[in-house]
Amino acid sequence: MAEAILEVSGLVKHYPLTRGILFRKQIGAVRAVDGVDFTLHRGETLGIVGESGCGKSTVAKMLVNLERPTAGSIRYKGEDITRLSGRALKAVRRNIQMVFQDPYTSLNPRMTVGDIIGEPYDIHPEVAPKGDRRRRVRELLDVVGLNPEHINRYPHQFSGGQRQRIGIARGLALRPEVIVADEPVSALDVSVQAQVVNLMDRLQNEFDLSYVFIAHDLSVVRHISDRVGVMYLGRIVEIGRDAEIYDHPTHPYTQALLSAVPVPDPEARDRRERVILTGDVPSPTNAPSGCRFRTRCWKAEDRCAREVPPLAVPSRLRTPSGPEAHDSACHFAAVAAVAGHSNGPG
Repeated sequence: MAEAILEVSGLVKHYPLTRGILFRKQIGAVRAVDGVDFTLHRGETLGIVGESGCGKSTVAKMLVNLERPTAGSIRYKGEDITRLSGRALKAVRRNIQMVFQDPYTSLNPRMTVGDIIGEPYDIHPEVAPKGDRRRRVRELLDVVGLNPEHINRYPHQFSGGQRQRIGIARGLALRPEVIVADEPVSALDVSVQAQVVNLMDRLQNEFDLSYVFIAHDLSVVRHISDRVGVMYLGRIVEIGRDAEIYDHPTHPYTQALLSAVPVPDPEARDRRERVILTGDVPSPTNAPSGCRFRTRCWKAEDRCAREVPPLAVPSRLRTPSGPEAHDSACHFAAVAAVAGHSNGPG
């Protein structure tokens, strides 16, 4: 196992709810992230999936220090970066960069592509001397599959997929070790999604990158990820290697997610048992006690309301080896083979 480059422990982010204009009074909190733990190893891609509103993007923002956590720690090479500021924070941000979801809004429309990709060099002038920056920008454009001669064009002169390539080039400018990609392909056409995912896969090998790849498309996540974490209502409920999660999910929520994925093989589709969840996702301002999924779970019992299930390998599934041995936050976790997923997305 490669060394751990990011270690996230007990990560929490609560947004206060207030009332009043002159005298504000806190009346509650939105528990966007409420206790997330994971480790990212060097050269690895960790995919994070879940429904909209489960806290994926909030985790991404905290990893790059765009949001300060309410509690918990994020250790980069053993150093807690959650309370850094000034030069120390600037140095860490050079090594942890982000690719944003929407290429239409993450690029300044008043700046040329050359200025956008070269802006990190203005913030970190020690990386590239002024006389060498234009050459480096041209090299980055070529690396991400764009014409270096288009360095003086503006973002509106590119397609959506090309804009996302510009965002990736900007993220690579400082030669980071970690890239946090927050749904980088969700705003793109399906054919363009494949091109961008394949580009990121190639760049990972070329630049020795570690990815935190956030998405809601399960097929895209499986294609690029080494390990996958499934989030529900601010917490990770299951995490393991891609084959363990996709072929042998143990948490009921993961099983429900995978059962909703379209399967192109009619025979596999007929064999698959569809899991239909009842009810709506609870509000993050008033999450259920115990297991947060219990209000929609067909396995829920009284114990689920009293005890928070730990994210660990369930005792009944502990085996010397095999797909069952991965962490799942469920008192009644059980292996379920998902038809149509054993061969991946193609």
